Amino acid sequence: MSDDTLLVTALADGTGKTAITIALGLHARDRDEAVGYMKPKGTRLRSRVGKTLDEDPMLARELLDFEAEMHEMEPVVYSPTFVEQAVRGQADAADLRAQVEEHFGNLAADADRMFLEGGGTLTTGGIVDLTDADVAEYVDADVLVIAGYDDPGDLDDVLAAVDTVGQDRLRGVLFNAVDDTAFDGLEEDAVPFLEERDVPVLGAIPRVQELAGVTVGDLADELGARVLTNAPTDDYVERFSVGAMGADSALRHFRRTRDAAVITGGDRSDVQTAALEAPGVNCLILTGGHRPSSAVVGAAEEKGVPIVLVQTDTLTTIDRAEEVVSGGRTRDPEAVKRMQGLLGDHADVGAILGDGA
Repeated sequence: MSDDTLLVTALADGTGKTAITIALGLHARDRDEAVGYMKPKGTRLRSRVGKTLDEDPMLARELLDFEAEMHEMEPVVYSPTFVEQAVRGQADAADLRAQVEEHFGNLAADADRMFLEGGGTLTTGGIVDLTDADVAEYVDADVLVIAGYDDPGDLDDVLAAVDTVGQDRLRGVLFNAVDDTAFDGLEEDAVPFLEERDVPVLGAIPRVQELAGVTVGDLADELGARVLTNAPTDDYVERFSVGAMGADSALRHFRRTRDAAVITGGDRSDVQTAALEAPGVNCLILTGGHRPSSAVVGAAEEKGVPIVLVQTDTLTTIDRAEEVVSGGRTRDPEAVKRMQGLLGDHADVGAILGDGA
């Protein structure tokens, strides 16, 4: 049976939870410990009914080199259909808890240390009593809270998470993807503030662009898009702007963003032209299968901004693109290994793993 279990939860989606969880497992494995992994709630599903399982456990199984079946690592497929059924009373919370506890016991039997990855955010699963805090209670795990930090207002959510988890289960807080502009305030003000309230801060990982976003080329591949320009596709996309307004309003909006892709209809040449005038736009994603005018394509190539064309409608494209970018490059082997190095450089890995606890 595992003598140390850590559940990694997050305050928001897209905060690097998968990479951090598996990277911590790699650190433990480097200490010659037998490592187990579990993600009780599968939330990264490719189909609405959850027939395609979450990819995170498969990546963990590959990198941590352990044998386990998918239904053990991910006993609850938390799809939109499952949520609808649960709300209608068609899911039994006690039965789900029993499944989680049974599979955890099986996985932990051969492990020196177990890592559990939370599903979605800290509160995901509340409708069936399977929030990350609930799961930690069921399997007697300590909890590492992953948080972002832009300004002191973000500490409201951190303190609320601590209250939810409970001080007795809190291993600590790890800040991830912290921008250079926020680092001084975090170290000089936020960390002392939290530690005065007995909230251990176990590290602050700087924002690394190749982990924070995806390249235009990777995004186009994931969307099944056709690239219409000869412009380079190696710039990064970290966020989206939707071009659904008039050209003047669009230009003002686009000028306030950076490392963005603009998603708009292929027939909106006014919005496309406005987007090409904004310095922070790295890509145009045109929906509905409508090809832009040759003038727009020419202007894009002159400015080095790639245009990609998808057949799907704007709403579907937004949903899929946000899913791709929200994970950044945190869900592939190279990204996990990069995170392993970042943890070693910028976090107290020993404390996270419970040394001296």
